[in-house]
Amino acid sequence: MNLSYDVKFWEIRRNPSSKTPSYMVRWKVGGREKSKTIRTKAQADSFLSDLRQAAKRGEGFDMGTGLPISMLTVVKAGPTFLAFSQWYVTTRWVHLSALSREAIVYALLSIVPALVKDAPHRPDDEKLRAVLRTHVLLPEKRRQPLTPDLGKSLQWLEGASLPLADLSEPAVIRLALDAIAITFKGKPAAATTVRRKRAILHHMMETAVERKDLPSNPLHAIKWKRPRASGELDPGVVVNPAQARELLATLKRVGRTRGPRMVAMFACMYYAAMRSEEVAALRRHDCHLPDEGWGTVTLKAARPQSGKRWSDTGETREDRGLKHRADKETRIIPIPPVLVALLREHIDTYGTAEDGRLFRSKKGTSYSSSAISQTWQEARRLALTPEQYVSRLAARPYDLRHAAVSLWLNAGVPAPEVAKRAGHSVDVLLRVYAKCIDGQQARVNGPIGKALEE
Repeated sequence: MNLSYDVKFWEIRRNPSSKTPSYMVRWKVGGREKSKTIRTKAQADSFLSDLRQAAKRGEGFDMGTGLPISMLTVVKAGPTFLAFSQWYVTTRWVHLSALSREAIVYALLSIVPALVKDAPHRPDDEKLRAVLRTHVLLPEKRRQPLTPDLGKSLQWLEGASLPLADLSEPAVIRLALDAIAITFKGKPAAATTVRRKRAILHHMMETAVERKDLPSNPLHAIKWKRPRASGELDPGVVVNPAQARELLATLKRVGRTRGPRMVAMFACMYYAAMRSEEVAALRRHDCHLPDEGWGTVTLKAARPQSGKRWSDTGETREDRGLKHRADKETRIIPIPPVLVALLREHIDTYGTAEDGRLFRSKKGTSYSSSAISQTWQEARRLALTPEQYVSRLAARPYDLRHAAVSLWLNAGVPAPEVAKRAGHSVDVLLRVYAKCIDGQQARVNGPIGKALEE
């Protein structure tokens, strides 16, 4: 421990970068500036008073943390960031979906290896992530046995992990933010990924404050510009009706059985704007398929895909409630005759699974995301021109849903009805699809012109 008795204090000031009121205690130890942001003025005054009293007693101040010895022993007794992360994941596990569990763990795969001391014999980052992913950040019953190599990695990580209290230092919390801003390969991460990981880190810090491990959320104390994630859909991904029909027809030529078995599945995404996880959960008794005219599908559940490690059943797909809906809430979607006919043909040709699900492989298993993507890319290659194939046009199966919603809006369907069918709120719908609503100028210019002539 490197101690200094050269201590200087400044007055408390309001934190200008925080939206909610917070206060900065600032002091200098051996020429190094230190600061701590605290939620209330009274708490900040109390903390500064403790520092001043320690200096008057002649205590040495730690150069690393900036704290006097009497306060340092309290801080060092707290958990390491690794131990806190393990507690955070395992206590929340039962309350989370498989995808949420996966998102939290993968955020910590970036953060935990960054918040460590500069200790010798550091394992490479891939080994550290492996021991976190397969052992540390899982409930005890789900942990895989450690190989000798991963055991050494865990031993190093346990010894090198910084105390959770150190995150109150701006320089330390910035290490976490810098870590989530890049991919595991060292490239800039996508804005949506950074924002998601930052939200997870923020909730962890709020939980630490609630547990009294930290006096305040250290993220409030620093200025950090979040990458801007556009919420608007890129019109370049949206296919027109002719292109959509051609892609669906081309699927029949992909593979011996996989492509034909997926035609109606992709058609649900285009003609009913269904999400892929909603299509995976669609059952025969959820479909009203009359001989003529429009039918309906009643969506009752979704089957999102995640890794087996994160699910309760050990399967890649689990039944969940609909996205943005209360448990057991349903959504009814009218479907056009063309989709009614495709679904009837699919059922007549391939039947259903034992539980009534419409879409599954020849072996009876749910399609994986990779199988769906591979089939779709082959259909794009066959149906589109070379220029279109290398473009963003319908680059993902999900873009069929985007095309459906865009088509409905441009056809003049009121936004509340489109939102109801697509499972969106109206404000999200208009924000996401703002650039895909074409042909509106001529429609509204007429009434405006007439009003100006009056």
